[in-house]
Amino acid sequence: MIKDAQQQVVAKLNDLRIAPRKLRLVADLVRGQDALTAKTKLSFLVKRGARPFLKLLDSALANARNNFQLDEKDLYLAKVLVDEGRKLKRWRPRSRGQAFPIQKKTSHLTIVLEPKKGALGSKLKKIKKTEIKKESQEKAKTAKPKIKSEAEALKPKSVPGLKKIFRRKV
Repeated sequence: MIKDAQQQVVAKLNDLRIAPRKLRLVADLVRGQDALTAKTKLSFLVKRGARPFLKLLDSALANARNNFQLDEKDLYLAKVLVDEGRKLKRWRPRSRGQAFPIQKKTSHLTIVLEPKKGALGSKLKKIKKTEIKKESQEKAKTAKPKIKSEAEALKPKSVPGLKKIFRRKV
């Protein structure tokens, strides 16, 4: 656990006996989400990597609550890192006395939780965006629509650089 100026809570799990490629599929599902949303997703996920991931997330939430007095509702997964761990080298017997290598891969999993940045600030941004949208809609209503003459509407649109190859005579 590391305490930065931004109140980061870090939890690590080393040498997990699941290949990093398989664990990254689980990590991509929850990266950047609220901690509680990620927790519910992981609890219903069928992949084998979901259970150790969920245990690590629970550990990180407990650390945030007990060590830093942070509320679980205000936390989100800022970083989710899945790195390669050491490889266990094994051998598989094959025909005619040969041996083929097997690499049993391990993973290092790191979760970084951070509190959400000013909920009030994000609400103000949403309000400003909706006001801008309303103003643009009002301008669109007051503007007069352009009416094309029937002759202009019936003319085929020509593409520059292309000549007419075939002209049907009717």
